Amino acid sequence: MICGRACVGKKTKILVNKIRPGEIAVIFHKDIDELAASFLLEKKAKAVINFETSCSGKYYNKGPETLIKAKIPLIDVISPYQGEIKEGDIVKIKDNGDIFVNDKFFSKGKFWDLDSLNKCKNLAKQNIDKHLLNFIENTIDYIEKNRDIIYSNYSVPDVNVDIKGKHVLIVIRGHEYKEDLSILRSYIEEMKPVLIGVDGGADAILEFGYTPDIIIGDMDSISDEGLLCGAEIIVHAYPDGKAPGLERIKNLGVKYSIFSVTGTSEDAAFLLAFEKGADLIVAVGTHTSMLDFLEKGRKGMASTLLVRLKMGHILIDAKGVNKLYKRKEENISIILPLVLTGIIPIFILFLNSPILSHVFKLIYLKLKLVLMMF
Repeated sequence: MICGRACVGKKTKILVNKIRPGEIAVIFHKDIDELAASFLLEKKAKAVINFETSCSGKYYNKGPETLIKAKIPLIDVISPYQGEIKEGDIVKIKDNGDIFVNDKFFSKGKFWDLDSLNKCKNLAKQNIDKHLLNFIENTIDYIEKNRDIIYSNYSVPDVNVDIKGKHVLIVIRGHEYKEDLSILRSYIEEMKPVLIGVDGGADAILEFGYTPDIIIGDMDSISDEGLLCGAEIIVHAYPDGKAPGLERIKNLGVKYSIFSVTGTSEDAAFLLAFEKGADLIVAVGTHTSMLDFLEKGRKGMASTLLVRLKMGHILIDAKGVNKLYKRKEENISIILPLVLTGIIPIFILFLNSPILSHVFKLIYLKLKLVLMMF
């Protein structure tokens, strides 16, 4: 039996900012993505109770597999259930899947294991072509609605940070963002790029010992500490003026400006850097594939496609760069023994050759005389 205090969150990305080690995460997350699972793992959740289907078979999401392989129990609530689970409730999950809240029966649950995930994976393989076609069609349909991006029919807010002619590093808290950011440390130290954090990406920058110059987004996955770090705050609003993160910013009492533009917050960050004259834009943790967007609940990627076309050659996507670096290390580990294999016989020959040994002694004596003069 599993027992622990409940930490409840309608949005997993918000819940991971408050959950404590040993608590049971209670989420409402259909098709748990790998990034959310890695955060729950990092926060040492004792178990995860999901009121949605953790793996529907629409596409193969790696979140459930990440949790199960880390031996974190994952259980989906089976309707009907009695009442609700509240923050701080004591939850018990029995081995048969029965869920009790404050010692009262709440609902039956379905434990996920690798066998059930394999069935989901096989279903996803059958569905992938259909969803890919729908994704492409939705992207094409929405391109017309996002054409303002190409014509720059939006007002870019003024910023105090000088971006013109500089490198800009934009950090999004996407898959493997930590690994990629680690590889870019030497680049950051040498080039001193303008650092822009997109929502939780600002916390990532702070975690690595740097301070973001600008924070942009709808402010739903960044910590209060991040918002109060001294960076310029730009709230992403949609063309209709709706800005989901504005109320939180006002409550914190920090200065802000608004950038009203269609698309995602990371699209807005790219457009800001581009319009302010960045010489090079380097992106970490971006969302670029169909799987990335399906995990975010988006049916297409029209705005992102148009933004990337507009950026052209000045945009470099550093997503996955850590894999290239690892491969480089693997190559070195293979080459180094080969080099040593060639050097060792030469060294042995050197030691056993009277002429070379004599030369070595002469060099040694000269060095000794020079050192004695100081």
